[in-house]
Amino acid sequence: MSAVLPLPRLLVLSLGGTITMTASADGGILPTLGAAELVAAVPGLAEVAQIEARSPLKVGSASLTLENIAAVAADISAGFAQGVDGAIVIQGTDTIEETAFALDLLVQDERPVVVVGAMRGPQQPGADGPANLHAAALVAISKEARGLGALVVMNDEIHAARFVRKAHTALTSAFVSEMAGPLGLVAEGRVRMLARVVRPSLPALAVTGALPPVALLKIAMGDDGRLLRAVPELGFAGLVIEGAGAGHVPAAIAASVGEVAAQMPVVLASRTLAGPVFERTYAYPGSEIDLLTRGVLCAGLLTGVKARLLLTLALACGWDRTALARAFTAYG
Repeated sequence: MSAVLPLPRLLVLSLGGTITMTASADGGILPTLGAAELVAAVPGLAEVAQIEARSPLKVGSASLTLENIAAVAADISAGFAQGVDGAIVIQGTDTIEETAFALDLLVQDERPVVVVGAMRGPQQPGADGPANLHAAALVAISKEARGLGALVVMNDEIHAARFVRKAHTALTSAFVSEMAGPLGLVAEGRVRMLARVVRPSLPALAVTGALPPVALLKIAMGDDGRLLRAVPELGFAGLVIEGAGAGHVPAAIAASVGEVAAQMPVVLASRTLAGPVFERTYAYPGSEIDLLTRGVLCAGLLTGVKARLLLTLALACGWDRTALARAFTAYG
């Protein structure tokens, strides 16, 4: 008679979000449910893993801070040190792509870290939270998901943290990975990985203390540069610019970009949200060649919000310009 193997251990941390929200007396929905209640509401989840459920926060995800996520990363790393086999972070969908990428940078472990939420609250028709949480649990304990870094599981699709973004305000299919597609899916209770990503080899990002403020500025037609020029005076330690197209700004503010880049690290991303920032195609004033010559760094394939996270954490660790350039090149 064969021995019964123990169930894998799974750490579930809930931070709030739509998946936790119920109706308030004044109208609208508010975060009220905790991790234990969410886990208990998913049929069959207790048969998947031994679950330790905790609720560090109950907030809308727009109110989360990078300091919050750094604390979550520390909790996950501590859980892994104690033998946990996988981790799930439950939160609102508004900032899932940021949380996932921050955890991808901060948690240095082969074991899966899965971020999950819901587009519909638990009291709405067709609530997707229980199905998403069940799929996330299957991914978090699967051998197939090991070594892929942080993942987002929504609508039965498995996305890599570096590529995923929220692309719709309402649909349950709101999450996309335009540059690579989902890595896999969950179907018939089985994790099916279709592709794998290699995590960039970066130095450990051991964050302690306060994080430096980094600004994110989207460039629009006719931008006169007054917000750009104000960034150093406002006490920021770095700046990410979302340029138009492949990474361009109006010619009239190109010199101002260079002046700011002489005072702090400036990273150039694209506001198009998909595709790489160019490095050697356009040469007119305000183009990517011009801006790189003026001292900006290239975000590669990272969106502006993710480039901001990497720059913030890297500056917190004291990385110099050479180390910063190497890190962003790894995402090119």
